[in-house]
Amino acid sequence: MTSTHATAYHQVTAPLLDELDYRVEQIDGRLPEDLRGTLYRIGPGKHQVGRSLLHNVFDGDGMISQFVLDGTSVRFRNRYVRTRHFQHGQHSDRIRYRGVGTQIPGGALANIGRLPANVANTNVVGYDGGLLALWELGNPHRIDPDTLATLGPTDFDGKLGFLGAFSAHPKWDPVTGDMYNFGLDLLPTPRLRTYRADRAGRLHRLATVPMLDLPWNHDFALTGRYLVFVLDPILPNIAKIALATHSFIDSLDFKPAKGTRFLLVPKSGGRPRIIEHDALLHVHVTNAYDDGDDVVVELVRLDTEWSKFRRMVGTVNRDTPDIPAFPDSRLMQYRITKSGTVIERELTDRSGEFPQYDWRRSTREHRYSYLAGAGGPAGVFNAVVKVDHGTGATTSCELGESSVGEPLFVPRTPDAAEDDGWLLALNHELTENRSQFLVLDARDPERGPLATAWLNHHIPGGFHGTFTRRIATPGAPVPSPDTLPTH
Repeated sequence: MTSTHATAYHQVTAPLLDELDYRVEQIDGRLPEDLRGTLYRIGPGKHQVGRSLLHNVFDGDGMISQFVLDGTSVRFRNRYVRTRHFQHGQHSDRIRYRGVGTQIPGGALANIGRLPANVANTNVVGYDGGLLALWELGNPHRIDPDTLATLGPTDFDGKLGFLGAFSAHPKWDPVTGDMYNFGLDLLPTPRLRTYRADRAGRLHRLATVPMLDLPWNHDFALTGRYLVFVLDPILPNIAKIALATHSFIDSLDFKPAKGTRFLLVPKSGGRPRIIEHDALLHVHVTNAYDDGDDVVVELVRLDTEWSKFRRMVGTVNRDTPDIPAFPDSRLMQYRITKSGTVIERELTDRSGEFPQYDWRRSTREHRYSYLAGAGGPAGVFNAVVKVDHGTGATTSCELGESSVGEPLFVPRTPDAAEDDGWLLALNHELTENRSQFLVLDARDPERGPLATAWLNHHIPGGFHGTFTRRIATPGAPVPSPDTLPTH
């Protein structure tokens, strides 16, 4: 890669150390008057402990960005999640906690028996009238939806597993309103735990699936009958983990001979189904649905080696010209038949990630998918891509020298047709080194943004988010960090 690519990547991952609150003054185009509510985005706001630099994208402190939309204006606020890791970094340069890709200085003896620190940086979702900041190897953190104040971690009254793991990708059944999720436990024995949270906020344990060769898994999908897992053979090297000779991510090995397992866990109880398949590599799924006796699931398949992907996520704050670009990928569909046959179908060969769709279509067949399209000088994503499953057409809004995040679909009205609404995305315009809040017409992304709200600064590259029709109270006071819990 050229030095230009490395410079652009450093722009994307540069920290935002300030916590701000202001009304956005520069808006190009016109905000839709009926687009009212609040967009929340989350990602690593800084990869450092004091002045000590961290290098893995998964180890940065979680920072939530809030965009309040009242039909005529945009108000921005950001706050860091007050985890133990964040609080420690406010007064020390010493790396005290182990990370996913970070070892505590001092060799294996300093790291043995220590789990990665919860940095609450992966997803922010609505739950029980508030927000949860999620990180898949530990407890969620409760967040005030107005002030973004950290209210503390929760283990749902002790119902989570031994490690308190709760995936960053819960899914909702649009019929019942129930939230489903899972957690991976390596200790005391390897197992995958599944959960359901009802509309009253009560968490219920569902099936627990023991797996001696439990793989790392980030996401799942939901149908009317099943929780659907696509378990790629990314397996923990027990010796490396036990002896703490390597970081956690470097202790995961890709074992293609093991193959990928499709795991179908019945929502109503009963024996899970496991269907074997050739080895795949993926991070995110979109939707899944039942089609008669078949189960159909969609995901972004990565056309790369695990070692290259692992190296790609470990290049933050690295002074090197060979930072890898995001690998080629394809949006794929897998049909699992009653007999156990898996039928593979390519939906588009346009490389991208962070796949999204109309959440009202969850558990049912959907026609349109949306992605952040790979490309641009930073080697990450610089387009918003739309895939029409009915016609096979792929269209996009190309953003030039940019780094754009996950596009979220918001329907124009609660009963609007699929694709009748907007795509909301956060884009880092690299030429001016400022971030933009973008609103696109989902029916015609090639038209370009309907509105572009320019922030006064950049937002570091992030992960996921959510939109709610509830308008956060702009004038709510920001609590003093001294009054917040330190867990």
